[in-house]
Amino acid sequence: MQVATAWPALPVAAWQPTRDTVQLWTQIVGKTRLALAPPANHWWNVTLYVSSTGLTTSLMPYRDGGVEIAFDFVDHALDITTTTNARRRMALVPRSVADFYAEYRAHLAELGIEVPINPMPVELPDVVPFDQDEIHHAYDPAAMHAFWTSLVSADRVLDAFRAEYRAKASPVHFFWGAFDLAVTRFSGRPAPRHPGGVPNCPDRVMWEAYCDEVSSAGYWPGGADEGVFYSYAYPEPDGYRDQPAGPAAYYDGDLGEFVLPYAAVRAAADPDAMLRDFLHHTYRAATISGTWPT
Repeated sequence: MQVATAWPALPVAAWQPTRDTVQLWTQIVGKTRLALAPPANHWWNVTLYVSSTGLTTSLMPYRDGGVEIAFDFVDHALDITTTTNARRRMALVPRSVADFYAEYRAHLAELGIEVPINPMPVELPDVVPFDQDEIHHAYDPAAMHAFWTSLVSADRVLDAFRAEYRAKASPVHFFWGAFDLAVTRFSGRPAPRHPGGVPNCPDRVMWEAYCDEVSSAGYWPGGADEGVFYSYAYPEPDGYRDQPAGPAAYYDGDLGEFVLPYAAVRAAADPDAMLRDFLHHTYRAATISGTWPT
């Protein structure tokens, strides 16, 4: 894959093995943040963030200092850095999840960081514990650089969309469970208990994530030939799926979400404008059909 623009081509079939492997690597790092960061509403304490070279935990507290763990998709390394300037680096190369996990835990131990990590992946069917997974072992550096480039562009548009909203809104953050970049706006009203049922994920996780009424949007490298931008409302109001969503967008009944194919965005004359239009249309769909307070 060649990265020639801010919106590179990303055919899922060409990099799915890498995507699936790196998703599990991010879950290992994400579970470290889950253990170290103070709990926050809607699980905002567990997410990763787009950085100048990849994805980062941001600074996490540990004892009297802290540690930051960052995926670098430019130099293709995982960097672990403490506030005492202790550093460890792991190469991002074709390697099994089990091999990645073993070296990662060894580096944490060398740095004196004791952290519990549940070795079972989440939000995925048919999982294998991290320390036993020899199935997932792909890493295509060009593909990961291209995906990171697309994250930078998506983050830019989503962040501007978030900034327009004066009420409660999430940061733009990367959820390693589903491997997606997301931003959420809140109506200010409570929501009915989420039904749960997400594979290998306790229902209480969804109860906390969706305890309030939301309109959420993001970017997921799945769901279409090159991934999709998505938007949904929880709880979904009557008439929501019949609202307009903008050019090239449609309601996917299987996902229960509006989707806009990534390929349509990258091919547009103004990709940023097309994505902004989708975000505004689908948020308006939630507020109109859900009669959100104003």
